[in-house]
Amino acid sequence: MQKGNIGVTTENIFPVIKKFLYSDHEIFIREIVSNAIDATQKLKTLAGKGDFKGELGELKVTVSIDKEAGTITVSDRGIGMTAEEIDRYINQIAFSGANDFLDKYKDDANAIIGHFGLGFYSSFMVSKRVDIITRSYQEGATAQKWSCDGSPEFTLEECDKADRGTDIVMHIDDDCKDFLEKDKLEALLKKYCSFLPIPVVFGKKTEWKDGKQQETQEGNVINDTEPLWTKKPADLKDEDYKQFYRKLYPMADEPLFWIHLNVDYPFNLTGILYFPKIKSNLDLQRNRIQLFCNQVFVTDNVEGIVPEFLMLLHGVIDSPDIPLNVSRSYLQSDQNVKKISGYITKKVSDRLASIFKQDRPQYEQKWDDIKLFIHYGMLSQDDFYDKSKQYALLKDVDGKHYTLEEYETLVKDTQKNKDDQLIYLYAQDPESQYTYIQAAKDKGYNVLLMDGQLDTPLISMLERKLEKTTFTRVDADVIDRLIQKEETKRDVLEAERADRLTTIFNSQMPRTDKLDFHVEAQPLGEDQLPVMITQSEYMRRMKEMSRLQPGMNFYGEMPDMMTLVLNTDSALIKSVLEDSEQETAEKLRPIEAEIKGLTARQGVMRQEQDKKKPEEVTQEEKDELHKVGEDIQAQRDQKNGILADYGKQSERVHQLIDLALLQNGMLRGEALTRFVRRSVDFIK
Repeated sequence: MQKGNIGVTTENIFPVIKKFLYSDHEIFIREIVSNAIDATQKLKTLAGKGDFKGELGELKVTVSIDKEAGTITVSDRGIGMTAEEIDRYINQIAFSGANDFLDKYKDDANAIIGHFGLGFYSSFMVSKRVDIITRSYQEGATAQKWSCDGSPEFTLEECDKADRGTDIVMHIDDDCKDFLEKDKLEALLKKYCSFLPIPVVFGKKTEWKDGKQQETQEGNVINDTEPLWTKKPADLKDEDYKQFYRKLYPMADEPLFWIHLNVDYPFNLTGILYFPKIKSNLDLQRNRIQLFCNQVFVTDNVEGIVPEFLMLLHGVIDSPDIPLNVSRSYLQSDQNVKKISGYITKKVSDRLASIFKQDRPQYEQKWDDIKLFIHYGMLSQDDFYDKSKQYALLKDVDGKHYTLEEYETLVKDTQKNKDDQLIYLYAQDPESQYTYIQAAKDKGYNVLLMDGQLDTPLISMLERKLEKTTFTRVDADVIDRLIQKEETKRDVLEAERADRLTTIFNSQMPRTDKLDFHVEAQPLGEDQLPVMITQSEYMRRMKEMSRLQPGMNFYGEMPDMMTLVLNTDSALIKSVLEDSEQETAEKLRPIEAEIKGLTARQGVMRQEQDKKKPEEVTQEEKDELHKVGEDIQAQRDQKNGILADYGKQSERVHQLIDLALLQNGMLRGEALTRFVRRSVDFIK
């Protein structure tokens, strides 16, 4: 028996493996099974070259549990090792500069294992002792048993083993006994080893017999050795791709379409990416692409390998040019990874363009399911925006689709304002904004539907990209001011009468912390509604952006800014105005006369003071002017109070306000009940 110490330049390798790598300890099964696969494939290669003349027999990797002995064993029939090879590959670990590296990457198991080639040593994350029982394929080789208890000391001796290959026997630590549970280990094998190129057998297949599941004599192969991405697209049918998707994501909806990746220069990459039906929540969609290295599962966190917006896709990518053990810093700096990222983006864009050109009706039918993905790409990558302009669509409220170029052609003759600015009108809720949409259609305008999760930032981006183009929601203003042509000649109410109307209605508007109303009187035409509510495009858009961008939270705290527009051309508004003038004339006559007299006096006093230098105006004169101003304000407050009293008792004023609120989905609870009762009374 040979005894010795493992050749490391520091003796803390095992505490490091135990402590620093513990959070990733489940990867031990990936590493050990992958080594067994490598040993098996090497034997196949040797046989193919004629360097191994023996019988290959059944090539497989077997994983077994012995709960009584507390062991997990991974066995292969690959090339095996001689005593000299054990010494070279197991005992001599190139661990120079270990302390600095361990300190830097102590929380990243993949980085440490990958950097030092410690795949085999990951077994010590879960084992108190590991035995290697191996026999080389070489003629005349003797079987060897290597054993180590987690210290730098090891033993190596000859043993009995009839067949070539290697058994790795892991004596599981007391704090890792859960790995001895069949279901737990099988789940890990399916996670990491589902598509390895050599059969991996774990236990026996079961079948339903005599009312219960019973083991058969057939080995339970847990992997598909020829997954779909390793095959030629020409040999596959649509159903093959759908079936593979169902295998990857059993609970998911059927994919919309897919891309088969296959490139061997300047890097190797295969894979299949699926376009899922993208739900409204972006975060739920991430981390669904599985990364493989030579069919060995690496991770489902592909950040850094594919652009962020492509993480919404599902599927697999496999590249030997992305090491099995990757660290985040490696991915950010590696040139191959950057090339792969660019290639995937191009392939995705080409596929979308191809579907759009070849079958536009099908593409339009699926637009609502893929637009979130495309918008995300347009917003996050300029080069993707440039590619996607040809197949990114705008949809109007009637369900018709247009490319950006087609839509500009459609509206450029009708929707330019007097400043030669092209105005794209849009709605976010066709039901609640129906009246505004109809008003726009009556003018011959087209209205887009922009109801997606990313449509608000998309609109802002398109305004920057498209020349002299502005997006405006249909309820942002009255129709004549949404797209201002040459000035419309209408009779404007004199200021005093307009002020009377706005004061009456403003006094009766609802008051809440979340809502702020401004009232204005405008001639809109006899055919337009008597009242309507509009919302500032800028403020509404800023509030919507605040929900997506944390730095804009202060906009989210501001109340919604609404404008109640009174149509002074409407017979109903005219009747309110005339009725208010009759009802309040007697009370307001002396007040208005007083205001008129005080205002005239104020004008004379200001005129007198303007003739003097500031220092010549006495304090008494200043106080007198100030007192006149206060008296005017007091009279105005009294006037406003009388107008407010009129508004309070006017059923017509309340009915008009409630109609405007109801139209915008803002009338609820007690106010809605009062409106219904008042409406019934009007009908009687």
